[in-house]
Amino acid sequence: MLRHEFHPGKLVLGLFLLITAIAYAGDAGGVWDTPWFVAFPLLLAGLLLGGAAAAVSYGVRGRPTARTADRAPSRPVDTTADRIPDRPGDDSKDA
Repeated sequence: MLRHEFHPGKLVLGLFLLITAIAYAGDAGGVWDTPWFVAFPLLLAGLLLGGAAAAVSYGVRGRPTARTADRAPSRPVDTTADRIPDRPGDDSKDA
């Protein structure tokens, strides 16, 4: 069983960030020459494709709360109504 859900939008954006980092690491290491403006189109393409992948994933899967409806409630149940007497002065339940 998976510990968390798969998010393809984050994967796509992470890959584009990794490509940008590799391009500038290669430039810093002297392997090739990367112009300074290369990061903008790479990051913009990553954001757009990551958003498209997230939208498609959301459209296919639906809302995440629909799958977790069978879990226990996150808030404790309020039981103060059980301790309130029915009539003022009627303390026979507490005795």
